[in-house]
Amino acid sequence: MEDDAPVIYGLEFQARALTAQTAETDAIRFLVGTQSLKFDNQIHIIDFDDENNMINKSVLLHDAGEIWHISGSPAEKAVLTTCYSKTSESRVLTCAAVWRMPPEWESGSHESPDDSSNNPQTLELLCHLDNTTHGSVACVLWEPMGDGKRVISLAENHVLLWDLQESSTKATISSSATLEGKGQLKFTAGKWSPHHNSTQLATANDTAIRGWDLRSMSQIYCIESAHGQLVRDLDFNPNKQYYLASCGDDCKVKFWDVRHINEPVKCLEEHSHCLQCHMILQKSF
Repeated sequence: MEDDAPVIYGLEFQARALTAQTAETDAIRFLVGTQSLKFDNQIHIIDFDDENNMINKSVLLHDAGEIWHISGSPAEKAVLTTCYSKTSESRVLTCAAVWRMPPEWESGSHESPDDSSNNPQTLELLCHLDNTTHGSVACVLWEPMGDGKRVISLAENHVLLWDLQESSTKATISSSATLEGKGQLKFTAGKWSPHHNSTQLATANDTAIRGWDLRSMSQIYCIESAHGQLVRDLDFNPNKQYYLASCGDDCKVKFWDVRHINEPVKCLEEHSHCLQCHMILQKSF
């Protein structure tokens, strides 16, 4: 693999949303959501063939709006959520919805990277995560080890725990929490921990990282100045239950032990640009 050439996949439109398809266990697959104001947006389903060092892809239409966050169900590989922007009453609102890929996609036919996507299919809307009373949604998080029936949305300064019912066609809020403090606090990112029986959540707002106990919907730790600028993304180590990684506009990646939050375990400063997102896939740190 060290001698293989790098594999590059180009998008027609700008993109800021990327996720691994966690329910897919037989293939290396990622979902990428695009951002375009002039054209219908798309979700690119990218399969990496590690034996031949090549990429196969499919394209689905996402005509609801620009995609700012995307996440796949841990239980059903055809089900996903997106956070997307739309204009409502002369203001831009970021909404969230649950979608299903078309049955034809599950048959396994994929185009090669050089083929044109002349007739991309459209996602099936299952339900909206109605946020009319809570404001714009930053992200939607699936219960990591769950059956695909619980998600969390971070809307403005609210943590909302949803129960998905009737094959994900109906969503109801089962519990919630509010981030309180001076100024207009707003969540920018979050990650549902795969450890502790999925009872903990980490969130980012401005330069701070906070931990939450979902049983009581209360805060359990706070790293006040985790980064020098806005925290962009978080991820838990899948192999070590107390370890968390974060990245931000200060061009740094930091690794934390949430039992000892006074300083990071490690800090990487190899970037010269803000870090938008990252994922810890397998290896521990």
